[in-house]
Amino acid sequence: VVVHGFEHATKSKSEAWKHHKTVLKQFLTDFTSETSMSLALYTVLHKPIRDHIKQSILLLTKLNEALKEGSEKDVVTSAIKEYVKLESFISQVLDEASITKSLWKSLGYKLTDMLCVPERRLLEDSKKIPISASTNRSDRILLFDDVLVLIQGNSFQSFDLKLVWVDENCREKLAPGLYGIRIVTPEETFFLSAKDLQMKAVWQWKLNQAVRQALNGKRDFPLWGKTDEGTEPPSCRFFTYVFRLEGKFKSASYEGEWYWGKPHGKGTLKWCDGRNHVGDFKEGLEHGFGICLVPRQSEDQYDCYKCHWYEGKMRGYGICEYGNDMVYKGYFKDNMRQGFGILENFSAEHPFKYTGQWENDKKNGYGVWEDKDRGERYIGTWLDDHKHGQGIVVTQSGVCYQRTFHADKMVGSGILLLEDDSVYEGNFTEDLTFVGKGKLSFANGFILEGTFTNKSGQGLQTNGILNTSNEQLDDRITKAQLGLKEFPVEKRWKGIYDQFLEFIHSGCKEETEESFMGFHIQTSKELRKSQEYLFCQRGTEDVSWKIEDILEELVQHQGVESLQSYLEKALKSSLHPLGKLLKALMIAFQATYSGIGANRHLLTMAQEEVKYYAKKIWEFYQGLLQLALDQKGQLPAKCVDGETSDQKAWSVVLPLILPCFYPELFMLYMLYHEREDDLYCQGIVDLSLFPDIKLLEFLDVQKHLWPLKDLTLTTNQRRSLIKDKCFLSSTECLQKLITTVDPREKLEILQKTYEEIESTVSRVVEKDYKLPMDDLLPLLMYVVSRAKIQHLGAEIHLIRDLMDPANQGGLYDFLLTALESCYEHIQR
Repeated sequence: VVVHGFEHATKSKSEAWKHHKTVLKQFLTDFTSETSMSLALYTVLHKPIRDHIKQSILLLTKLNEALKEGSEKDVVTSAIKEYVKLESFISQVLDEASITKSLWKSLGYKLTDMLCVPERRLLEDSKKIPISASTNRSDRILLFDDVLVLIQGNSFQSFDLKLVWVDENCREKLAPGLYGIRIVTPEETFFLSAKDLQMKAVWQWKLNQAVRQALNGKRDFPLWGKTDEGTEPPSCRFFTYVFRLEGKFKSASYEGEWYWGKPHGKGTLKWCDGRNHVGDFKEGLEHGFGICLVPRQSEDQYDCYKCHWYEGKMRGYGICEYGNDMVYKGYFKDNMRQGFGILENFSAEHPFKYTGQWENDKKNGYGVWEDKDRGERYIGTWLDDHKHGQGIVVTQSGVCYQRTFHADKMVGSGILLLEDDSVYEGNFTEDLTFVGKGKLSFANGFILEGTFTNKSGQGLQTNGILNTSNEQLDDRITKAQLGLKEFPVEKRWKGIYDQFLEFIHSGCKEETEESFMGFHIQTSKELRKSQEYLFCQRGTEDVSWKIEDILEELVQHQGVESLQSYLEKALKSSLHPLGKLLKALMIAFQATYSGIGANRHLLTMAQEEVKYYAKKIWEFYQGLLQLALDQKGQLPAKCVDGETSDQKAWSVVLPLILPCFYPELFMLYMLYHEREDDLYCQGIVDLSLFPDIKLLEFLDVQKHLWPLKDLTLTTNQRRSLIKDKCFLSSTECLQKLITTVDPREKLEILQKTYEEIESTVSRVVEKDYKLPMDDLLPLLMYVVSRAKIQHLGAEIHLIRDLMDPANQGGLYDFLLTALESCYEHIQR
């Protein structure tokens, strides 16, 4: 009907139809030789169906009248309704076909050629019910069953109904007496305005029904005003669209979820040049987690960004795998690396790893660079991708130096700490050759001060004064500590702390949690799993780590014991914000002090860094708690024990986080006290040759305190030769010192050792006996010599440096001082 199909059929097959006139007469009683063949064919094809439906309705009506009330009658009544609907549907389909046919005849040839499609039907025409588009952009508006068309002269614009949203609230001031409808499409928004409310209502209703039917993929004819079939189309849709207009997405194909004309939800963007983005969208922009592939121009490779996005730009934590074998894990802001991040080059040509601060996509601020080819680590400040400012370089051979750098070049004098404990202060080249004025302090105490030159083939030459008056090792030189003034602890790793502060200031929104605190994730697979955890339905075992539950639990666990238990659990979890913060700090600490960075001249830097971590974690815990209390409208509980924030950090947080940093930290203590521990070990070896009685006598332990009853004899054994029997329980107790990393627990072991010694003595003298210092020291020395604890100097100094200040001046302090005294005696 619409595209003159029957006319074409009869023209092309005119001879054939003449032969079948007798057959046509059987169908059409009023068929004559003058009757139009195309009209006859049209009638033959649709009349039998319509007649069949009418006969079915009559038959079912008679059957319905004959049936009694009941389920059978209900079925027949329902069938009659469906047949009546079908009859109405056919009638309306034919009416639409006739109207559409008339349209194609009235439109110009050019427009008909472009718009005419056999299946397309006209639903409404602005010539029939007047309506106009905003800004005089069209002479005529046509609503078809699949597109909305705006005609202007000989040109037109069409909009696929599947991506058309109809908003009755115009949201724009129109001329008086006009009523508007807002039409939203992926790239354009415009308004249709009618002169009265009824015309607006008709167009709005027809538009909504056309959009709904286009989305459903089937036609129906809802009655005006009925809501069951004629409900409004959904605002959220899934569709594919290619962007045409200038802008960020020009020529890109988007397949995914839409909301009111904009990509919103999950989707995929693909550009012709090979770029594509898969992830979350919000109001037309990338927002949430997404994976973006960007082809590299010079090579057949891609950069792959797995990152969080905010309003169309990368922001928050992400992993970028570049096509040139480099990987960046860290924070982004406005599509640039910003904040704390790690860049690692895995290529064989020049492998390196940078851990530190970024600004405007470049290395800026405090950072650690490891050159794996040269076996060097640079710890210091950067400016625009260059070493700039104060820096410490540690080499694999153990040499360590501190210099000022300017655009990767060393300037001015510095301090060079050599493997043999010699220290050079002055100017030196990149290959560590002394040049110009300098001072060389040898490990034996000699000092050479003068001018150094290094001529080719002649070796190092100097013109200066050698001072041999001091023949003792100077600990201030051999154990010099670097980086303390140059890199204040509060200025290191600001990028990590800033992200956590931003998370708290944002109100700890769940969708920002991974974006700000993602450093527990180190692989792309983990990043994907992390997203699934955040945005999918979780099991009951994980429920307590949802951010709202975390804030709720913080309020409930403010008591001392409850808080300790809660923090221990939180810091171990990679799903709790505090656990994520700790993971990031562990990465930074290991990047600085593990492997090549294990150098005794960095001990104090590392030690104060761990203390500062505890302080910051406590501060952030306080920030989370304050937020939780504010949300509940409660005031923070008063501090009953009167401890300051720093004391709380020391007593509560430090013991919990110390195990995470202990391997690297203890290695530095071992290196720092290596010489003393070697002397101590030699002393232990010498003392271990003594039998028990001889050793007690040698150490001047009073004879009435000797536990001779513990020296059980076997056949042919002399008492004077028995070893490792006296004060055995005390010795075994002290040996547990190396089984824990917590200074508090180490002090408790020391106290138990003291109690065991006192208990043994009380048993020997057969009365309660309180040991005076004069008696305790030789007895403790005996126990220490028999316990044979390795690296005791490192253990003692770690306890001393990291013990709770509240224990200073008490029993623990006294016992630790006694242990230090024993250690020094054994060295001698």
